Amino acid sequence: MARYARFVTVVVVWLALGASAAAQGVGVRAGASVEPDQFYFGGHAETAPLVEQLYFRPNIEIGVGNDVTVVAVNVEFAYTILPSDTWDVYAGGGPALNIIDAEGSTSSEGGFNLMLGVAHVGGLFGEVKVGFLDSPNFKIGVGYTFRWR
Repeated sequence: MARYARFVTVVVVWLALGASAAAQGVGVRAGASVEPDQFYFGGHAETAPLVEQLYFRPNIEIGVGNDVTVVAVNVEFAYTILPSDTWDVYAGGGPALNIIDAEGSTSSEGGFNLMLGVAHVGGLFGEVKVGFLDSPNFKIGVGYTFRWR
């Protein structure tokens, strides 16, 4: 378990350092997942657009409940499909590294997520994710991105 905690710490620091160098913002997120049935919370970074309307949004989500802990390190991209002056609709996805601790046994599994969401220009967002391989099957969440320009 100590190696597990060290790994999570290294990943969080890596995301934070990468975010501060080129980020457009950082944020927090929380929600619920299905398979496993859990509450999750986490954080993310969002870069300036890589190309028009395409953002890199790496995030880490920690799921707890159902006698399982899942730490998901998601390497996701979000593309704004319906931009507006107030609410943008986006879609995206990317690969995931899922660290699963069930009853004292820890394993690392690969996954992939597809997402669809809405984001207010003020920072509030809501999204749903569908997971494949060893990612949670379905997630629904809300969050807030603190942006700077």
